Amino acid sequence: MTKRSWLTSSRSAAILLPVLGLFAALGLWWLAVIVFSIEPFLLPTPGDVVTTFFDQPGYLLQQTGVSFLETVGGFLLSIVTGLPIAFLIVRSVIVERLLYPLLLAVNSIPKIAVAPLLVVWMGFGSWPKAVMVLLVCFFPIVISTASGMKSTPAELVELLRSLDATKSQEFFRLRFVHALPQIFTGLKVAISLAVIGSVIAEFVGATGGLGYVIQSSGSSADTALAFAGITLLSIMSIVLFYGLVLLEHYLLPWARENR
Repeated sequence: MTKRSWLTSSRSAAILLPVLGLFAALGLWWLAVIVFSIEPFLLPTPGDVVTTFFDQPGYLLQQTGVSFLETVGGFLLSIVTGLPIAFLIVRSVIVERLLYPLLLAVNSIPKIAVAPLLVVWMGFGSWPKAVMVLLVCFFPIVISTASGMKSTPAELVELLRSLDATKSQEFFRLRFVHALPQIFTGLKVAISLAVIGSVIAEFVGATGGLGYVIQSSGSSADTALAFAGITLLSIMSIVLFYGLVLLEHYLLPWARENR
């Protein structure tokens, strides 16, 4: 095996290369702080961030748990509401023409502008954060589900109809199953947006969560704590994303084989 083929096809290289890239980025970050003599309150070193983790592990874990629950709760809420609306759009042209412009209008609204209103309407609890996550996740889930179900090959639909399948069987056993890979693509896009949505909501009105930690540490110039919060948000986003990848891997073996 040549060096080029090992780098591009080896499973160990697929793990090793991202780790090397991460360490290279951390090294450049550390070097930049030392070479340009940047003050710690402007930009901490990676070592300062690690020290913050060891100084406040309980506090950071607690705030991570708050953000995690808000993110996952809002994401599940967006699935529960998004999938039925996508089904209605696929089933009825009238519903599609009625809802699509509205969905586009809602999706185009800057979510940071909605966050203060959610606080006014729902207070400072978890609900405004979950609704914010719902607002950012809803659109990709609806679009991916509707597009996937509509792209079912016509010959498969005709075959099922020739076997006297009912409308429900055609809808759920053919169109929905055919759309599952595309639905998972929408879910993976949405889960990354879900973390952003929860942080936006925590910036505006919250007494806990990693967004609150970043905002409060910024006002006290504790940038090491802010970077620790950002790092935990990144880790949470990666874990949630690859959790969905793993779920797709086991639920859709036929999609994996067709790639």
